[in-house]
Amino acid sequence: MKILVCVRIGLDGEISPFDACAYELALSQEGAEVSLLSMGAEKVKNALSELTRLGGKKAYLLCDNAFAGSDTLATAYALSKAVEIIKPDLIFCGRQTLIGDTGQTPVMLAQKSGYDLVTNVMGITEISDRSLTCRTREEGEKTAQLPALITVERINVLRLPSIRSSLGEVKTLSADDIFANKDKCGLTGSPTRVIDTKENTSGRRRCKYIGFDQLEDVINAALQKTKKSISGTVGTTKLKKVLCVTNAPVEYAKTVTDNIVFCKKNDVGSVISAINSEDPDAVLFGSDSISKRISALVASKLDLGLCADCTALETDGKTLYMIRPALSGSVIAKIKSNTKPAMATVRTTQNSGDIIVAVGYGAKDRIEQVEAFAKRIGAELAASRKAVDNGILPYEYHVGLTGKRVSPAVYVAVGISGAVHHIVGMDRSSTVIAINPDKDAPIFDYADYGISEEFKTI
Repeated sequence: MKILVCVRIGLDGEISPFDACAYELALSQEGAEVSLLSMGAEKVKNALSELTRLGGKKAYLLCDNAFAGSDTLATAYALSKAVEIIKPDLIFCGRQTLIGDTGQTPVMLAQKSGYDLVTNVMGITEISDRSLTCRTREEGEKTAQLPALITVERINVLRLPSIRSSLGEVKTLSADDIFANKDKCGLTGSPTRVIDTKENTSGRRRCKYIGFDQLEDVINAALQKTKKSISGTVGTTKLKKVLCVTNAPVEYAKTVTDNIVFCKKNDVGSVISAINSEDPDAVLFGSDSISKRISALVASKLDLGLCADCTALETDGKTLYMIRPALSGSVIAKIKSNTKPAMATVRTTQNSGDIIVAVGYGAKDRIEQVEAFAKRIGAELAASRKAVDNGILPYEYHVGLTGKRVSPAVYVAVGISGAVHHIVGMDRSSTVIAINPDKDAPIFDYADYGISEEFKTI
């Protein structure tokens, strides 16, 4: 069985953490012939060569000036042309990169290549020459017929090379080598354009410091507050029509149009039918995993621009401008689509409860007290990435860039430093309370209330 692992090599020469998990999962499949595929500059070749030492038989690097400036659709197209040549039985991809955080390219690649698709894979339960069955993060067991593509969650740790390992072959492929249409590659073939960027200061709050004796009173008062509305200003110039896939993105649609139509079914056929019949200026989806998958499949099938995880929308009456975090959340990008309708997933965060108590690595010695406190006030538990990586709580509790996004009425962060990777997962919370003995911790810049002490029960 031939398994192709798609990897992105960062500017630091390192493989994306999700891609590393996909590579390890591929290497663990008994009897599989594993190879790697990446797209980038010539210098990426050295990193790919080192990765072959772990067990990949060979690697392919798509390297050509024609690929420069590719968005997710153009990237998926180029990768699909390479797949036509390599002809793997299975393609393994990480769920997302940390830079773009869209999760679109693997889904689009599956559509362009005609491969069956399973997303958010937590493990493989059965595999044969005809099919594979996977455990997924939110949808239970899913079976795909080969050839198939799967996207992998952060479920393992990539092995180290053996001291006896040798370097495999790295083959460079140009646009001509894969018979790509250059009009569909790079900036020319990319329907989305970044037109402005600025530092991301969203979510910052003015922190008021309190004592533990005030904590529960503050929580109870916060529960009475109305949750924050969708960011963005409602302008007087509007788009003629916006299609919402389900009701999830309707509040965003209201900021850019007075004419909203709905597609009640969230599947590829229904959405395409609604686009054809309604002829909207824009199509909006929620940001749950199914919506992300369906939106990417529709965009790939219709060759439309798609912007992911938007936190605000703007319009001049003709163009939809989509605002989203980029570069791991450190900047805010303003993006437009050169195709009609423009498509976007909007940050409809997972509102799993009125109160969430999130545990960071700094609370590792107080986890039992934190759990007891959360149970007593009727809160759900969550965790930072470092807490999950160190086994304090399971992966499904992870809130942040590489986990889930939440928007409770009250978010209590215990022992969390406040890295941007975590902030983007909880910055839509109505009231944030941070508990950390380090008064200089960044989390206090994003908190309404702060307690600069070690966690203790009252």
